Amino acid sequence: IYFVTIIKKLVENRYLLRNINDLFTEILDDREQQVIALRYGLYDNQELTQKEISNLLHISRSYVSRIEKKALLKLRSALCV
Repeated sequence: IYFVTIIKKLVENRYLLRNINDLFTEILDDREQQVIALRYGLYDNQELTQKEISNLLHISRSYVSRIEKKALLKLRSALCV
């Protein structure tokens, strides 16, 4: 939850938005980017549940969970949090 708060605050700052986008594209693969953006409302400020994402992407909820976990670990590692 702490990490989500940090990301949302960064997204609110337009200057940092470009840096976050660069970080996403450099560190996360396309599927990871999509899951994180949908999960935490980075596209439209509407956070989706893992179940909603699984239905949208036609993958299992457990797979969404694994993708999310892996992506957050990658981002934390890159940010040294």
